[in-house]
Amino acid sequence: MADTTPAPVVTPERLAAAYSYASYRQLLDELMAQRHTTGPNQEEWLVQYAHLNIQRMQRIDKTVHVLPELQAALARLEKPYIWLVLTEGWCGDAAQIVPTLEAVARASHGKLSTRYLLRDENLDLMDRYLTNGGRSIPKLIVLDAASLTEVANWGPRPAPAQELFLQLKAAGATHEEYAEKVHSWYAKDKTQNTQQELLALVQRLS
Repeated sequence: MADTTPAPVVTPERLAAAYSYASYRQLLDELMAQRHTTGPNQEEWLVQYAHLNIQRMQRIDKTVHVLPELQAALARLEKPYIWLVLTEGWCGDAAQIVPTLEAVARASHGKLSTRYLLRDENLDLMDRYLTNGGRSIPKLIVLDAASLTEVANWGPRPAPAQELFLQLKAAGATHEEYAEKVHSWYAKDKTQNTQQELLALVQRLS
């Protein structure tokens, strides 16, 4: 009889080599001190954008508050999970969402732990989680902590932001136009849609 046991998403060794949130943020800061960002593209406009992303992350780190109903759902989790996140320093959506993912994990009091991998250094994994054929990030892969098998995934954006992105893409918007409109949406939303979708995800894990 064929073995139908799900395969681990990553090896323990690969997971151990992934970044913690603190080491990921340190990496971004160290690269920016040299006027660099993550990934192979080091064009000046992208480095400048990555600098804005660091500021966005700093702001969200200071201001995000986990919703009470999400905290309650986290408290009902019966076993530990690993939130494995594919991200990059130059990605504006990641800058808006990754600090929220980290805040939710911290609010779980140890039931959720986070690890971060750079998309462009892990394309074999990224290509298993494409969005409409594209390597969109951030991408959250929820792993059973014991088996490292996938139990859920989420991303790259909350549904309203994804809809806005698709509308702008269909209209032929430039990167500057996209950035202005999408980051304005994130600023007005104040992580609420992201947290509501994460609440639904956590409830499915309970």
